[in-house]
Amino acid sequence: MTAPARDLAEGAPPPPPPGLTAPAGPARIAAPERPRSSTARPAPDRSAGTRWRRRAVGTAVTLTMVAYPFLLTDPRSPLANLDSSEFIRLYSDGVAVGAGGSPELVPAGVQADYLPGSRVLNPGPGDPEALADAEALAAQSRDWLAAGTVPGADGPYADMVTDALLDMRALLLDDGASVAGLSARWKYVWPRDASFVAVAMATTGHTDEALEILYFLQGVQHRDGSFEARYLADGSGPPDDRGIQTDGTGWVLWATDAVLDHLPDDAARLRAATSLRRLIDRSTEHILDLTDRESALPPASSDFWEVGEARLTLGTAAPLLSGLESAARIYSTLAEPAPATAAGARANRLRAAVVDEFGPRFGRYTDGQQRDAATAFLLPPFQETALPEAVPAWRSSALEMARPAGGLAPGAGWKDDDISWTPQTTLYALTAASIGDDDAARSWLTWVDAHRTASGAIPEKVLGDGSPAAVAPLSWSAACVVLAVAALMAPAAG
Repeated sequence: MTAPARDLAEGAPPPPPPGLTAPAGPARIAAPERPRSSTARPAPDRSAGTRWRRRAVGTAVTLTMVAYPFLLTDPRSPLANLDSSEFIRLYSDGVAVGAGGSPELVPAGVQADYLPGSRVLNPGPGDPEALADAEALAAQSRDWLAAGTVPGADGPYADMVTDALLDMRALLLDDGASVAGLSARWKYVWPRDASFVAVAMATTGHTDEALEILYFLQGVQHRDGSFEARYLADGSGPPDDRGIQTDGTGWVLWATDAVLDHLPDDAARLRAATSLRRLIDRSTEHILDLTDRESALPPASSDFWEVGEARLTLGTAAPLLSGLESAARIYSTLAEPAPATAAGARANRLRAAVVDEFGPRFGRYTDGQQRDAATAFLLPPFQETALPEAVPAWRSSALEMARPAGGLAPGAGWKDDDISWTPQTTLYALTAASIGDDDAARSWLTWVDAHRTASGAIPEKVLGDGSPAAVAPLSWSAACVVLAVAALMAPAAG
């Protein structure tokens, strides 16, 4: 995830459960207690000057409190990414499935001993009953893998893809909530991240799980078709007041179209589309409303940078374009020509507007300056065909976003801290594979594979020295890896 506010340090990790071996480390040393002064405190100064200074201090404190959210959450602020200026610790080494099947964190610095083909910890031979229960859970996991496919199962990324699938499954809760991660500030459902996981699940044959995710998103969507930036895992609403994030509506339509496309036959697609009809209709109508303007461009909104925006970003416009094109295909599948035509016509207008206003450089804003990872959203698999001049802009953006350790930053204008972000790196591997640039896709995938945690999880970040950092695993990165390798394995078009 790329929200700077979530870069604040996590709390101390819990003690390792059975199946984990904690490394030795130095004991905590308590800070020395400050000696209490025996000198009597002087009487307070009641002078006018002191009162003025108190007012000035109070005003400064008030201004600081008002500015505090901006200072912490806007990457353009000098205090943004406080925990990522030079060093971010690894919050967890991975995720494990506990005795009751619920996920739990593997502490950082500890390599999990998973039973084969699972995220179930090996309790060891000391407790035969616990071992039998664990083996039963692991067998279910192996059956689940066997029921689908593992892209690249005979290739160099087989282990990484298998681990990514198992991590996505562990992060998918019983109610269809696909949480971004298991650490405290990531245990929420982002419509964008969940959409990618749904597509990855469907692509690998796990369509039941994919549909569960879409049903969850249908349940939390507002009546007007909008989505909050993120949701509590129980579906009761957002965890905070971040507000609406427009790109979510586009991502959900893109995912719905892709999931329907992976169902086995027309009858299954019709049943699924009917059960998702509220999601499809509300999402399409919302994007049509947002783009019902002379320019056809939507209003400004926060996007994957997850900061407030006064100007429209490519990260908002491009997913909405993808959503409209997806809606046109969905309604065609439903044999409903009127809404299909309306969505298609608006998609054509929005596509032309994006090319005119953002092209040919396709920067983050219409000024064409610094590019960011939204350039990838102009290419397959998010658009049926790449927008004019989008491929060279995408290649240029990768050079501008490159980090010394080998991965990518979220954008050329992101904080210059040498930290690579795996969501964007794996996203670019996916788009590279989707446009036939196999060498670039393999290069990024190989880099991600080499920077996983000891337990095999893909971390959110990689430091300049190559160390995995922040939350691990991250569902968005895991999904992009699965989709990228699947795209590499797909037969060439034509």
